[in-house]
Amino acid sequence: MSSLDTPSSLLSSGHLRLLTFNLQVGIQTSAYHHYLTRSWQHLLPNPRRIKRLALIGDVLSQFDVVGLQEADGGSFRSSRVNQVEYLASQAGFPHHYQQLNRNLGRVAQHSNGLLSRLSPDAVEEHRLPGMLPGRGAIHARFGEGPDALHVFVAHLALSQRGRSRQFDYLSEIIKPLRHVVVMGDLNSTPAQINAHERFRTSLPLHPVKPLMSYPSWQPRRALDHILVSQSMEAADVRVLDHLFSDHLPIAVDLPLPLACLDAIRNTRL
Repeated sequence: MSSLDTPSSLLSSGHLRLLTFNLQVGIQTSAYHHYLTRSWQHLLPNPRRIKRLALIGDVLSQFDVVGLQEADGGSFRSSRVNQVEYLASQAGFPHHYQQLNRNLGRVAQHSNGLLSRLSPDAVEEHRLPGMLPGRGAIHARFGEGPDALHVFVAHLALSQRGRSRQFDYLSEIIKPLRHVVVMGDLNSTPAQINAHERFRTSLPLHPVKPLMSYPSWQPRRALDHILVSQSMEAADVRVLDHLFSDHLPIAVDLPLPLACLDAIRNTRL
């Protein structure tokens, strides 16, 4: 699918192409030593960043719903470019939402982002609990009623204790829902996700073929995930080989249940 696909054609196809990507505010990292030698780019602008964002936008244009982590909301380090807004424009997404999680004023605006070709019927922001502030989740609902589609874009903590509290928080929201996608940099391996019983049993979510996504130049750990409820079965699961960040993007093709499609269509009549 391309940036020219309309909501009606997406719903006629019966599936959505999803992608999650931690873009590390547009810093290209392809070796461990770059964490040191390119660390200045977390605070200062780099003229190459906008060119890299344009390349990322070309990749995102192939998808229907995109979750972003570590995007900048338009601070000094990003040359005042709101990266969520820029990528939405570059990739032809009519709807975008930025969640500012860590506000360092003019220096940095650490954010999650959601890009969508379909207009969500509701969007909520959640501040995730933790010892250090700055982690969050976007909750977008497509459709009305019990068969609506719920998409969460999340970036979880580095510490196991922090992630445990955040999984608990998300569990309470997810528990009453039927058709759910949770995607993002969860900073957790599949085994760590499965070990969290409360999250695993709140609504049975299963990883769609966990893929190694970190570090991008020599992937050894599956930290980025797209989890879906048992009502859905993902297809064409893949990791994209693009060294734009220290993480690789994860993509899936998600056929939607007929009842879920109807719930989305009914709000667009």
